[in-house]
Amino acid sequence: MKGKPTAATVEALTQIWRRVLQRSPIGAEDDFFDLGGNDSLADTVFAEIAQVFGRELPSATICHAPTITALAGLLEQATVPRFSPFVPLKAGSEKPPILITHGLGGRASFSELAKHIRTGHPVYGIQAKGVDGREEPFYRIEDMAEYYLDALDELQTQGPYLLVGYSFGGLVALEMAQRLSANGKNVALLALVDTYPHPRYLPTGQRLWLIAKRTVGHISQMTQMPIGDAFSYLVRRLANRLHMAGAHNRGILLPDTSRLSFAQTTLRVKESDFAAMERYRPRFYRGKIRFVRPEANSYLPNDPTAVWKKLAAELEVETVPGDHLGMVGTHFESLAAVLTRYVEGSVDRK
Repeated sequence: MKGKPTAATVEALTQIWRRVLQRSPIGAEDDFFDLGGNDSLADTVFAEIAQVFGRELPSATICHAPTITALAGLLEQATVPRFSPFVPLKAGSEKPPILITHGLGGRASFSELAKHIRTGHPVYGIQAKGVDGREEPFYRIEDMAEYYLDALDELQTQGPYLLVGYSFGGLVALEMAQRLSANGKNVALLALVDTYPHPRYLPTGQRLWLIAKRTVGHISQMTQMPIGDAFSYLVRRLANRLHMAGAHNRGILLPDTSRLSFAQTTLRVKESDFAAMERYRPRFYRGKIRFVRPEANSYLPNDPTAVWKKLAAELEVETVPGDHLGMVGTHFESLAAVLTRYVEGSVDRK
């Protein structure tokens, strides 16, 4: 959009943000997420925008227009542009960007982690196709990798490439690295953060150990519940297993939610990611994999070496505080420090 948005649009958005975020004052250049915004609050903001402006925008718009000024500019356009899968998380110099792929659900929610990576590199989160609710998500990791690499040509035309994949996103980052390497491109860093393939592709010993560990954990939780709650817990676990087996409900709309809301789009993308993970079998990678695991883990293997050593020419494993979610949430400083060291060792000192 050319020129500044009108004062009326800026003022109307400011009032919405104040009500939803329960903060005042709010500046036109303040970042939504820095103000305490999250996916749920974004859904509320865009529900109010629909009422006030008569336009229904995807909640994912906030990722690409996180300030009132930027959002007002988009609102005053006749049509909302198609967004890139690369969401800016941290500004940087002209050095090659650090790319962090999304986990299950497709959201690139790594803002705090990115801000604590102490290098001059810009950091981008890769957000899944379909998070905006306007496009169908992918159901194959190979398709995701191809789509992101095609879009990457507009962001970075040559290597070295710095790829970080969290959880499910590690499989996507691995496939991207495979394709870049096959085309003679320099992948300077491939870091997998607590990433594992579908249990069917784990070594037999790890698969049996994981099944036993999960079974013991579920039984332990159920024995501490009243009979009715234990039965409900069992039903929920069976429903989750159906999701893992590829049962999808693409047409279901959650009550009182827009098809463009994070509440709805994240659910759909998560289902597609489950299906993609089930189909994807990792191939041998001729480069180095740096693997970061958490100290505590309840439902994932705790020995990445047994899984990844035979799938990479070189494997390095490091442990950081927290669990699977905490390592990118409440304990993100430790992971950020490790990634900072990885990037410095891969690019800056060469």
